Amino acid sequence: MNKNIKLAVAGAVLALSASANAGIIIPAGEWTLDINGNTNAYYINNNSKDSNTINGGLANTRNAGAAGDTASSINTGLLPAWLGVTGKTRQNDLDTEFTISFQPGASTTYAVAGGGGSEFRQAYLSFGDKSWGTIVLGKNIGQFGRDAILSDMTLLGVGSQGIVGVAGGTTTTLGRIGTGYMYADFNGQMTYSTPNFGGFELTVGIDQPLKTANADDSGASFGGPQKMPAYVGVARYSFSSDVVSGKIWVEGKGQKFYAASGSNSQDATMFGLGGNLNAGGLGLTGYYYSGNGAGTTAWGKDGFSTTATGSAKRNSDGGYLQATYVLPTKTKAGISWGVSNLDTAGGEVDTNLVKSNEMTTAGLYHPLTKHLNLVAEYSRVTSENQANQENKSDIVSAGGILFF
Repeated sequence: MNKNIKLAVAGAVLALSASANAGIIIPAGEWTLDINGNTNAYYINNNSKDSNTINGGLANTRNAGAAGDTASSINTGLLPAWLGVTGKTRQNDLDTEFTISFQPGASTTYAVAGGGGSEFRQAYLSFGDKSWGTIVLGKNIGQFGRDAILSDMTLLGVGSQGIVGVAGGTTTTLGRIGTGYMYADFNGQMTYSTPNFGGFELTVGIDQPLKTANADDSGASFGGPQKMPAYVGVARYSFSSDVVSGKIWVEGKGQKFYAASGSNSQDATMFGLGGNLNAGGLGLTGYYYSGNGAGTTAWGKDGFSTTATGSAKRNSDGGYLQATYVLPTKTKAGISWGVSNLDTAGGEVDTNLVKSNEMTTAGLYHPLTKHLNLVAEYSRVTSENQANQENKSDIVSAGGILFF
């Protein structure tokens, strides 16, 4: 992969996982401070000609008003604008670190002038040593789905705009979230990662448990106080030589969802498998996941039904394939396809429930400098409900992203 593209992608990884590469380094006594982040903005044009009811669908619907088929916005992409501060020190034979980050919205909403939403996605500490591993405590990007999103070429762009195409600006777009992988989210967590054993690493831990979030609110009975955490585990193997490099990962997550009242509960599980390979200017990525009660797009979303006559759990699966190539101009050209599927529960009849969200994306990512990338993408998003009705969106975007 081209050096400048590597730096841009490393910057994206830095913004999400906080310590992959250095930003602006400031020595401060026993500490070393790293100020890092990015800012980005894209012009986004969405065209939709359908208006079917699809609860959980990610394709935008046609605006019945004067705007008609088309909606436009200027927005941040999948990676939000980011300002992070990381501090590192080594004391008592421990590598100690903290990270706090802020994600200001770079757009305005239609309803509120001047506001596009702001977030605080990271606030965690870590400590450890290369001899025995690392412990992370606090809020950081989740483990399940992390490698899928960090391997997604739309991380540097827009991908799917999801429901924000007509509603106005938000903090981020969706990229390929919900059309090939589950959102990793930024979770309160306690995790342990082993040292690197010849390229192999294992991470296990617990996450802040989430409530169900159904598009049609039918999962409200599983939205009570959650008694137990979610459990996560990821095994990763990285390899490299003079010719090829890559990574393979296997991941799993589980949680027991508790009802708002009474003792009713349901178990949700999800597993994933992925890998990427780089040789010369060519990059290939493949990913697949399968879940039971875990939902689609985000953890716990549309995972259960309260109208089922059999099992209340809905099965889900999906994945994506991606190929990129660095041209002689140093521009990275990429194409990817992915889908996320959701089944109805046993005996459930819900024709408006989403059946699948699918997206095909073609993109160009050009490193104008080693920190600044210009991006242009086209995406076709198709959502289908259980009655086989479809909504389609054509999304064209162009803009830039600057890392520091």
